[in-house]
Amino acid sequence: MAREAAAGAVEMAQGSMKKKAGAGAARSWILLDANGEGTIMDVDKYAIMHRVEIHARDLRILDPLLSYPSTILGRERAIVLNLEYIKAIITADEVLLRDPTDDNVIPIVEELRRRLPPASGAHQAQGEGKEQHDVEAAEEDESPFEFRALEVALEAICSFLDARTTELETAAYPALDELTSKISSRNLDRVRKLKSAMTRLTARVQKVRDELEQLLDDDDDMADLYLSRKMAGLLLLASAATLHGNENDVEELEMLLEAYFMQIDGTLNKLTTLREYIDDTEDYINIQLDNHRNQLIQLELFLSSGTVTLSLYSLVAGIFGMNIPYSWNQNHAYVYKWVVIVGGLGCALFFVLIIAYARYKGLVGS
Repeated sequence: MAREAAAGAVEMAQGSMKKKAGAGAARSWILLDANGEGTIMDVDKYAIMHRVEIHARDLRILDPLLSYPSTILGRERAIVLNLEYIKAIITADEVLLRDPTDDNVIPIVEELRRRLPPASGAHQAQGEGKEQHDVEAAEEDESPFEFRALEVALEAICSFLDARTTELETAAYPALDELTSKISSRNLDRVRKLKSAMTRLTARVQKVRDELEQLLDDDDDMADLYLSRKMAGLLLLASAATLHGNENDVEELEMLLEAYFMQIDGTLNKLTTLREYIDDTEDYINIQLDNHRNQLIQLELFLSSGTVTLSLYSLVAGIFGMNIPYSWNQNHAYVYKWVVIVGGLGCALFFVLIIAYARYKGLVGS
Protein backbone atom coordinates (compact mmCIF):
# COMPACT_ATOMS: atom_id res chain seq x y z
CA MET A 1 0.00 0.00 0.00
CA ALA A 2 2.83 2.37 0.83
CA ARG A 3 4.48 1.69 -2.53
CA GLU A 4 1.19 2.34 -4.38
CA ALA A 5 0.70 5.55 -2.49
CA ALA A 6 4.25 6.63 -3.28
CA ALA A 7 3.79 5.77 -6.96
CA GLY A 8 0.55 7.73 -7.04
CA ALA A 9 2.27 10.71 -5.48
CA VAL A 10 5.03 10.53 -8.08
CA GLU A 11 2.47 10.39 -10.91
CA MET A 12 0.60 13.36 -9.45
CA ALA A 13 3.86 15.33 -9.16
CA GLN A 14 4.79 14.50 -12.75
CA GLY A 15 1.34 15.50 -13.93
CA SER A 16 1.53 18.81 -12.10
CA MET A 17 4.99 19.45 -13.57
CA LYS A 18 3.65 18.74 -17.08
CA LYS A 19 0.76 21.10 -16.47
CA LYS A 20 3.11 23.81 -15.30
CA ALA A 21 5.39 23.24 -18.27
CA GLY A 22 2.43 23.35 -20.62
CA ALA A 23 1.19 26.51 -19.00
CA GLY A 24 4.62 28.09 -19.34
CA ALA A 25 4.81 27.12 -23.01
CA ALA A 26 1.27 28.43 -23.59
CA ARG A 27 2.42 31.92 -22.73
CA SER A 28 4.75 32.19 -25.72
CA TRP A 29 2.15 34.10 -27.79
CA ILE A 30 -0.93 36.16 -27.06
CA LEU A 31 -3.61 36.86 -29.67
CA LEU A 32 -5.49 40.18 -29.44
CA ASP A 33 -8.48 40.63 -31.73
CA ALA A 34 -10.18 43.81 -32.93
CA ASN A 35 -12.20 44.05 -29.69
CA GLY A 36 -9.10 43.88 -27.51
CA GLU A 37 -9.84 40.37 -26.26
CA GLY A 38 -6.69 38.40 -25.53
CA THR A 39 -6.09 34.66 -25.95
CA ILE A 40 -2.96 32.85 -24.84
CA MET A 41 -1.73 30.55 -27.60
CA ASP A 42 0.65 27.60 -27.47
CA VAL A 43 1.52 27.09 -31.12
CA ASP A 44 4.68 26.40 -33.05
CA LYS A 45 6.14 28.59 -35.77
CA TYR A 46 4.49 26.61 -38.55
CA ALA A 47 1.04 27.36 -37.15
CA ILE A 48 1.94 31.05 -36.93
CA MET A 49 3.24 31.03 -40.49
CA HIS A 50 0.05 29.38 -41.72
CA ARG A 51 -2.18 31.74 -39.77
CA VAL A 52 -0.67 35.03 -40.92
CA GLU A 53 0.84 33.77 -44.20
CA ILE A 54 4.43 34.91 -43.75
CA HIS A 55 7.71 33.21 -44.63
CA ALA A 56 10.00 31.49 -42.18
CA ARG A 57 12.70 34.14 -42.66
CA ASP A 58 10.21 36.80 -41.53
CA LEU A 59 9.26 34.82 -38.43
CA ARG A 60 12.93 34.19 -37.69
CA ILE A 61 13.31 37.93 -37.10
CA LEU A 62 11.13 37.56 -34.00
CA ASP A 63 13.25 34.78 -32.52
CA PRO A 64 14.64 36.09 -29.18
CA LEU A 65 17.63 33.75 -29.47
CA LEU A 66 18.76 35.51 -32.64
CA SER A 67 20.09 39.04 -32.57
CA TYR A 68 18.24 40.94 -35.30
CA PRO A 69 18.15 44.76 -35.47
CA SER A 70 14.94 46.71 -35.09
CA THR A 71 12.78 46.00 -38.11
CA ILE A 72 9.31 46.91 -39.44
CA LEU A 73 8.39 44.75 -42.44
CA GLY A 74 5.23 45.08 -44.49
CA ARG A 75 3.97 41.86 -46.04
CA GLU A 76 0.86 41.01 -48.05
CA ARG A 77 -1.32 40.23 -45.03
CA ALA A 78 0.80 41.15 -42.02
CA ILE A 79 3.26 43.58 -40.49
CA VAL A 80 6.28 41.95 -38.85
CA LEU A 81 7.43 44.12 -35.96
CA ASN A 82 10.72 43.69 -34.12
CA LEU A 83 11.44 46.66 -31.86
CA GLU A 84 13.73 45.71 -28.97
CA TYR A 85 11.57 43.56 -26.66
CA ILE A 86 8.41 44.13 -28.76
CA LYS A 87 8.10 41.20 -31.15
CA ALA A 88 4.72 41.18 -32.80
CA ILE A 89 2.82 40.29 -35.95
CA ILE A 90 0.03 42.68 -36.88
CA THR A 91 -2.70 41.77 -39.33
CA ALA A 92 -5.77 43.68 -40.46
CA ASP A 93 -7.87 42.42 -37.52
CA GLU A 94 -5.58 40.87 -34.89
CA VAL A 95 -2.22 41.19 -33.15
CA LEU A 96 0.11 38.35 -32.22
CA LEU A 97 2.53 39.36 -29.47
CA ARG A 98 5.40 37.20 -28.25
CA ASP A 99 6.32 36.65 -24.57
CA PRO A 100 3.25 38.34 -23.02
CA THR A 101 4.46 37.55 -19.47
CA ASP A 102 7.59 39.65 -19.84
CA ASP A 103 7.65 42.63 -17.47
CA ASN A 104 8.17 45.05 -20.35
CA VAL A 105 5.49 43.47 -22.55
CA ILE A 106 2.69 43.38 -19.94
CA PRO A 107 2.01 47.17 -20.15
CA ILE A 108 1.87 46.89 -23.94
CA VAL A 109 -0.74 44.13 -23.73
CA GLU A 110 -2.87 46.28 -21.42
CA GLU A 111 -2.51 49.29 -23.71
CA LEU A 112 -3.49 47.21 -26.75
CA ARG A 113 -6.58 45.95 -24.95
CA ARG A 114 -7.55 49.53 -24.17
CA ARG A 115 -6.87 51.11 -27.56
CA LEU A 116 -7.59 48.42 -30.13
CA PRO A 117 -11.41 48.35 -29.77
CA PRO A 118 -13.20 50.97 -31.92
CA ALA A 119 -14.08 53.98 -29.82
CA SER A 120 -17.42 54.67 -31.56
CA GLY A 121 -19.25 51.97 -29.67
CA ALA A 122 -18.24 53.37 -26.31
CA HIS A 123 -19.32 56.87 -27.26
CA GLN A 124 -22.67 55.69 -28.68
CA ALA A 125 -23.40 53.91 -25.43
CA GLN A 126 -23.28 57.24 -23.57
CA GLY A 127 -26.30 58.57 -25.45
CA GLU A 128 -27.27 60.30 -28.61
CA GLY A 129 -27.04 63.77 -27.06
CA LYS A 130 -23.24 63.95 -27.26
CA GLU A 131 -22.80 64.65 -30.94
CA GLN A 132 -19.37 66.19 -30.51
CA HIS A 133 -18.04 63.03 -28.94
CA ASP A 134 -19.53 61.00 -31.79
CA VAL A 135 -17.73 63.18 -34.33
CA GLU A 136 -14.42 62.69 -32.53
CA ALA A 137 -15.07 58.95 -32.36
CA ALA A 138 -15.80 58.84 -36.07
CA GLU A 139 -12.54 60.65 -36.78
CA GLU A 140 -10.65 58.24 -34.58
CA ASP A 141 -12.28 55.26 -36.31
CA GLU A 142 -10.74 56.42 -39.57
CA SER A 143 -7.42 55.05 -38.31
CA PRO A 144 -7.11 51.42 -39.45
CA PHE A 145 -6.68 48.65 -36.93
CA GLU A 146 -3.07 47.94 -37.89
CA PHE A 147 -2.12 51.60 -37.42
CA ARG A 148 -3.61 51.67 -33.91
CA ALA A 149 -1.58 48.58 -33.01
CA LEU A 150 1.54 50.00 -34.65
CA GLU A 151 1.11 53.28 -32.79
CA VAL A 152 0.96 51.45 -29.44
CA ALA A 153 4.20 49.63 -30.23
CA LEU A 154 6.01 52.77 -31.42
CA GLU A 155 4.81 54.77 -28.44
CA ALA A 156 5.98 52.05 -26.05
CA ILE A 157 9.45 51.64 -27.54
CA CYS A 158 10.04 55.39 -27.90
CA SER A 159 8.95 56.00 -24.30
CA PHE A 160 11.10 53.09 -23.11
CA LEU A 161 14.24 54.35 -24.84
CA ASP A 162 13.58 57.91 -23.71
CA ALA A 163 13.22 56.72 -20.10
CA ARG A 164 16.50 54.80 -20.34
CA THR A 165 18.16 57.93 -21.74
CA THR A 166 16.83 60.05 -18.89
CA GLU A 167 18.12 57.55 -16.33
CA LEU A 168 21.52 57.58 -18.01
CA GLU A 169 21.62 61.38 -18.02
CA THR A 170 20.68 61.48 -14.34
CA ALA A 171 23.61 59.21 -13.49
CA ALA A 172 26.15 60.52 -16.02
CA TYR A 173 26.18 64.28 -15.49
CA PRO A 174 26.92 64.18 -11.71
CA ALA A 175 29.57 61.50 -12.30
CA LEU A 176 31.27 63.63 -14.96
CA ASP A 177 31.20 66.71 -12.71
CA GLU A 178 32.68 64.69 -9.86
CA LEU A 179 35.41 63.37 -12.15
CA THR A 180 36.22 66.93 -13.24
CA SER A 181 36.63 68.05 -9.64
CA LYS A 182 38.58 64.97 -8.53
CA ILE A 183 40.40 62.58 -10.83
CA SER A 184 40.52 59.17 -9.18
CA SER A 185 40.44 55.53 -10.23
CA ARG A 186 36.94 55.12 -8.80
CA ASN A 187 35.53 58.06 -10.72
CA LEU A 188 37.30 57.02 -13.92
CA ASP A 189 35.89 53.50 -13.71
CA ARG A 190 32.41 54.86 -13.02
CA VAL A 191 32.53 57.14 -16.05
CA ARG A 192 33.91 54.31 -18.18
CA LYS A 193 30.91 52.13 -17.35
CA LEU A 194 28.49 54.97 -18.04
CA LYS A 195 30.16 55.65 -21.39
CA SER A 196 29.84 51.98 -22.35
CA ALA A 197 26.16 52.02 -21.40
CA MET A 198 25.67 55.21 -23.43
CA THR A 199 27.32 53.62 -26.47
CA ARG A 200 25.04 50.57 -26.31
CA LEU A 201 21.93 52.70 -25.78
CA THR A 202 22.89 55.00 -28.65
CA ALA A 203 23.20 52.01 -30.98
CA ARG A 204 19.72 50.80 -29.97
CA VAL A 205 18.15 54.22 -30.47
CA GLN A 206 19.96 54.65 -33.78
CA LYS A 207 18.58 51.36 -35.10
CA VAL A 208 14.98 52.36 -34.34
CA ARG A 209 15.52 55.81 -35.84
CA ASP A 210 17.10 54.38 -38.99
CA GLU A 211 14.19 51.98 -39.47
CA LEU A 212 11.63 54.78 -39.19
CA GLU A 213 13.68 56.99 -41.50
CA GLN A 214 13.93 54.21 -44.06
CA LEU A 215 10.14 53.78 -44.02
CA LEU A 216 9.56 57.52 -44.37
CA ASP A 217 11.90 57.70 -47.35
CA ASP A 218 10.09 54.98 -49.29
CA ASP A 219 6.38 55.45 -50.09
CA ASP A 220 6.14 51.90 -51.40
CA ASP A 221 7.22 50.47 -48.06
CA MET A 222 4.64 52.63 -46.30
CA ALA A 223 1.97 51.55 -48.75
CA ASP A 224 2.74 47.90 -47.86
CA LEU A 225 1.66 48.64 -44.28
CA TYR A 226 -1.93 49.50 -45.36
CA LEU A 227 -3.30 46.03 -44.62
CA SER A 228 -6.93 47.07 -44.31
CA ARG A 229 -6.86 48.67 -47.73
CA LYS A 230 -5.32 45.59 -49.31
CA MET A 231 -7.69 43.24 -47.50
CA ALA A 232 -10.76 45.24 -48.44
CA GLY A 233 -9.71 45.34 -52.06
CA LEU A 234 -10.61 49.00 -52.54
CA LEU A 235 -9.37 49.15 -56.10
CA LEU A 236 -11.34 52.24 -57.02
CA LEU A 237 -10.11 54.14 -53.99
CA ALA A 238 -6.54 53.05 -54.67
CA SER A 239 -6.81 54.16 -58.31
CA ALA A 240 -8.20 57.53 -57.26
CA ALA A 241 -5.39 57.98 -54.79
CA THR A 242 -2.92 57.17 -57.51
CA LEU A 243 -4.46 59.73 -59.80
CA HIS A 244 -4.25 62.43 -57.15
CA GLY A 245 -0.65 61.57 -56.37
CA ASN A 246 1.27 59.18 -54.20
CA GLU A 247 1.75 61.80 -51.45
CA ASN A 248 -1.88 61.56 -50.30
CA ASP A 249 -1.78 57.78 -50.57
CA VAL A 250 0.36 57.32 -47.45
CA GLU A 251 -0.27 60.63 -45.74
CA GLU A 252 -1.90 59.14 -42.64
CA LEU A 253 0.88 56.66 -41.98
CA GLU A 254 3.50 59.24 -42.83
CA MET A 255 2.12 61.59 -40.17
CA LEU A 256 2.12 58.75 -37.64
CA LEU A 257 5.69 57.74 -38.37
CA GLU A 258 6.94 61.33 -38.43
CA ALA A 259 5.59 61.96 -34.93
CA TYR A 260 7.54 59.06 -33.44
CA PHE A 261 10.53 59.74 -35.66
CA MET A 262 10.77 63.21 -34.12
CA GLN A 263 10.48 61.68 -30.65
CA ILE A 264 13.20 59.08 -31.22
CA ASP A 265 15.33 61.72 -32.94
CA GLY A 266 15.01 63.90 -29.84
CA THR A 267 16.17 60.96 -27.72
CA LEU A 268 19.15 60.50 -30.02
CA ASN A 269 19.95 64.20 -29.72
CA LYS A 270 20.01 63.83 -25.93
CA LEU A 271 22.51 61.00 -26.24
CA THR A 272 24.56 63.03 -28.72
CA THR A 273 24.66 65.94 -26.27
CA LEU A 274 25.71 63.56 -23.51
CA ARG A 275 28.46 62.14 -25.71
CA GLU A 276 29.73 65.65 -26.47
CA TYR A 277 29.73 66.43 -22.75
CA ILE A 278 31.74 63.27 -22.09
CA ASP A 279 34.19 64.20 -24.86
CA ASP A 280 34.56 67.70 -23.41
CA THR A 281 35.19 66.21 -19.98
CA GLU A 282 37.82 63.88 -21.42
CA ASP A 283 39.52 66.82 -23.16
CA TYR A 284 39.51 68.80 -19.91
CA ILE A 285 40.99 65.86 -18.00
CA ASN A 286 43.67 65.38 -20.65
CA ILE A 287 44.54 69.07 -20.38
CA GLN A 288 44.82 68.72 -16.62
CA LEU A 289 47.01 65.65 -16.97
CA ASP A 290 49.20 67.41 -19.52
CA ASN A 291 49.56 70.35 -17.16
CA HIS A 292 50.61 68.04 -14.31
CA ARG A 293 53.03 66.30 -16.65
CA ASN A 294 54.56 69.63 -17.64
CA GLN A 295 54.93 70.58 -14.00
CA LEU A 296 56.75 67.32 -13.35
CA ILE A 297 59.05 68.00 -16.30
CA GLN A 298 59.79 71.47 -14.94
CA LEU A 299 60.55 70.01 -11.51
CA GLU A 300 62.85 67.47 -13.15
CA LEU A 301 64.65 70.31 -14.97
CA PHE A 302 65.18 72.21 -11.72
CA LEU A 303 66.47 69.11 -9.96
CA SER A 304 68.77 68.22 -12.86
CA SER A 305 70.17 71.78 -12.96
CA GLY A 306 70.76 71.70 -9.23
CA THR A 307 72.49 68.33 -9.54
CA VAL A 308 74.83 69.69 -12.25
CA THR A 309 75.83 72.74 -10.16
CA LEU A 310 76.40 70.61 -7.08
CA SER A 311 78.53 68.29 -9.18
CA LEU A 312 80.77 71.24 -10.14
CA TYR A 313 81.01 72.23 -6.49
CA SER A 314 81.93 68.64 -5.64
CA LEU A 315 84.57 68.75 -8.39
CA VAL A 316 86.28 71.71 -6.71
CA ALA A 317 86.16 69.93 -3.36
CA GLY A 318 87.56 66.78 -4.96
CA ILE A 319 90.46 68.65 -6.54
CA PHE A 320 91.47 70.23 -3.25
CA GLY A 321 90.93 67.00 -1.37
CA MET A 322 93.28 64.87 -3.45
CA ASN A 323 96.19 63.35 -1.48
CA ILE A 324 98.90 64.73 -3.80
CA PRO A 325 101.90 66.62 -2.37
CA TYR A 326 102.03 70.29 -3.47
CA SER A 327 103.69 73.26 -1.83
CA TRP A 328 101.29 76.17 -2.39
CA ASN A 329 98.81 74.94 0.21
CA GLN A 330 101.25 75.56 3.00
CA ASN A 331 100.84 78.77 5.02
CA HIS A 332 97.75 79.71 2.94
CA ALA A 333 94.89 78.67 5.26
CA TYR A 334 92.94 81.89 4.58
CA VAL A 335 92.41 80.73 1.00
CA TYR A 336 89.97 78.00 2.19
CA LYS A 337 87.12 80.37 2.93
CA TRP A 338 87.56 82.14 -0.39
CA VAL A 339 87.48 78.84 -2.26
CA VAL A 340 84.26 77.91 -0.49
CA ILE A 341 82.64 81.31 -1.07
CA VAL A 342 83.74 81.75 -4.68
CA GLY A 343 82.89 78.14 -5.54
CA GLY A 344 79.39 78.43 -4.01
CA LEU A 345 78.70 81.75 -5.75
CA GLY A 346 79.96 80.38 -9.06
CA CYS A 347 77.71 77.30 -8.82
CA ALA A 348 74.71 79.42 -7.84
CA LEU A 349 75.36 81.77 -10.76
CA PHE A 350 75.61 78.82 -13.10
CA PHE A 351 72.25 77.47 -11.80
CA VAL A 352 70.60 80.87 -12.36
CA LEU A 353 71.99 81.01 -15.90
CA ILE A 354 70.55 77.57 -16.68
CA ILE A 355 67.09 78.55 -15.38
CA ALA A 356 67.20 81.89 -17.21
CA TYR A 357 68.08 80.16 -20.46
CA ALA A 358 65.22 77.68 -19.93
CA ARG A 359 62.77 80.55 -19.37
CA TYR A 360 64.09 82.33 -22.44
CA LYS A 361 63.45 79.24 -24.54
CA GLY A 362 60.03 78.75 -22.98
CA LEU A 363 60.94 75.45 -21.36
CA VAL A 364 59.57 76.50 -17.97
CA GLY A 365 56.68 78.75 -17.02
CA SER A 366 56.99 82.22 -15.68
